[in-house]
Amino acid sequence: MSGQQSEAQQASQPAFGGPGVRLVVKATAGADDPERCAQAFTVAATAVAAGAEVSLWLTGEATWLAVPGRAAEFALPHAAPLDALLAAVLAGGRVTVCTQCAARRSLDVGDLLEGVRIAGAAAFVEEVLAPATRALVY
Repeated sequence: MSGQQSEAQQASQPAFGGPGVRLVVKATAGADDPERCAQAFTVAATAVAAGAEVSLWLTGEATWLAVPGRAAEFALPHAAPLDALLAAVLAGGRVTVCTQCAARRSLDVGDLLEGVRIAGAAAFVEEVLAPATRALVY
């Protein structure tokens, strides 16, 4: 039985994520590609609801969605409201705006929603290389 888990051990572990699993989601699109953007936010919020530790990174045009009021303006038929998804991630996870993306848009932390931080590539790499972490890029 060496190298194999017992049925009891397998049953005690979540099949898909759950507590103790980290998910890093990087959103690279905003209103310029609404379906890809909505998918990133939907997956991040769903992972928070499933109990995963979630970090949502906003880069490129997704950066604008961290500015107050911008996520509420986003609309995509048959998709959950982006501002509600973002609120769920902020309440149960972490939201980060890329340093260079913020600078290119003349944004600083005072321009962003409360709880959103600005960090660079070193912080992103540290997060995605951490043990028990899965990363998705949209």
